[in-house]
Amino acid sequence: MEKKVGIIGAGISGLLACKYTLSKGYTPVVFESQGSAGGVWINTFQTTKLQTPKSYFQFSDFPWPSSVKEDAPDHSQVLDYVQSYARHFNLVRHIKFNSRVVGIEFEGAADEELQAWELWGGNGEPFGPEGKWRITVENTQTLSTKVHLMDFVILCIGRFSDVPNIPVFPPGKGPEVFQGNVIHSMDYSAMDFQTAAQFIKGKRTTIVGNSKSGLDIAMEAATANGILMGVEYPCRMLYKTNRWSLPDFQPWGIPLAYLYFNRFSELLVHKPGEGFLLSLLASILSPVVAP
Repeated sequence: MEKKVGIIGAGISGLLACKYTLSKGYTPVVFESQGSAGGVWINTFQTTKLQTPKSYFQFSDFPWPSSVKEDAPDHSQVLDYVQSYARHFNLVRHIKFNSRVVGIEFEGAADEELQAWELWGGNGEPFGPEGKWRITVENTQTLSTKVHLMDFVILCIGRFSDVPNIPVFPPGKGPEVFQGNVIHSMDYSAMDFQTAAQFIKGKRTTIVGNSKSGLDIAMEAATANGILMGVEYPCRMLYKTNRWSLPDFQPWGIPLAYLYFNRFSELLVHKPGEGFLLSLLASILSPVVAP
């Protein structure tokens, strides 16, 4: 009997899940809220580039094209690479674009039975003997909804999905008391490049956060206002966790990837049950780790 697998998201993990389920003889249906595949690489900043060498950021069965000479390709090259992967393995035909999942529920077993399960599906198998996953999907263009019944569901929405991470402020101390514009980095990335440049030009800008998006936007703000305007319209960054910014991919002549892609990187992260020495090392080296 045909087994249908619902995959939510057509980013890199969603495409890999689609290809894998096909190789196992299942029928994947990928629901993507945007109009094309690519995930976070669809809406980026103008200055966004790959932060790891491309040799560490490629599909095992689909190498980078020879036309990409840069070791750190820009956002358009990465997006083209990901979409080329989808076309090469004929995955696009399994994707339903402009389809936002607004609800998921399991139909079959009662809630009491579900809570009593100790194994996945009640028997440890990926496909239970009874019941279906009911996925409610909204067409983002027509706003109509449709229900799809699936035997299995894989969430591939990633950690940088459509929901912005905005802190909750005490009354009278949030963005509502600020006289200027307050936006999230997702709002900024949704603008086209020209609109984004005009938005920050001639403005004193404060970036809250010191991670990837914050650094990219800070550089674009500095570029938009230039050297002379930057004195009058500076860009400042506010952050609570220190980061060590290294100049390039080969500080001291050693590729930066050698630091992160080996067992030494385990010393940078706190772990449950760690001893004093491991805790001390993780605390000292914590500025190296980006969230």
